[in-house]
Amino acid sequence: MQSQTSVNGLFFKKAMKMKQEEAIIRLKHKGVGATANRILVLKKLEEEQRPMSLSSLEAAMPNMDKSSIFRVLTLFLEHDVVHAFEDGRGLLNYELCANDGACHHNDGHIHFYCETCHQSFCLDDIHIPQFSLPSGFVARSMSFVIKGQCEKCSKKRKG
Repeated sequence: MQSQTSVNGLFFKKAMKMKQEEAIIRLKHKGVGATANRILVLKKLEEEQRPMSLSSLEAAMPNMDKSSIFRVLTLFLEHDVVHAFEDGRGLLNYELCANDGACHHNDGHIHFYCETCHQSFCLDDIHIPQFSLPSGFVARSMSFVIKGQCEKCSKKRKG
């Protein structure tokens, strides 16, 4: 498991599970009051270390109903605790923002969706190529999703 610690407003991964106190501090830095549900969702996203859809969070958190998880995610989006992207199936995936301030998910990295295990992955080191839009076009958001098989699933298929 990995959690993050904040140094000068930046979060760094460290090898241990996020403690409740760390979750409360992180939420406070984002202007979000800490409730049991908010702490549970934050800790689950941190524990998984990958983008998760509402349904995958619901499956991973059987003691919390879908509407409660959705309300927490909506609040987290409003306060830059998470950002969301469409995974190519029409489902939003939620991912923790990496800093204390506003979450600007515009670093242009690519996401990968595994068609076998239905998980989404951030490919932080692979950036979307630069391009120019035709005159009069204005971009509002950008998402680049590659679909296929993840490393784990492709190894299972070969073996």
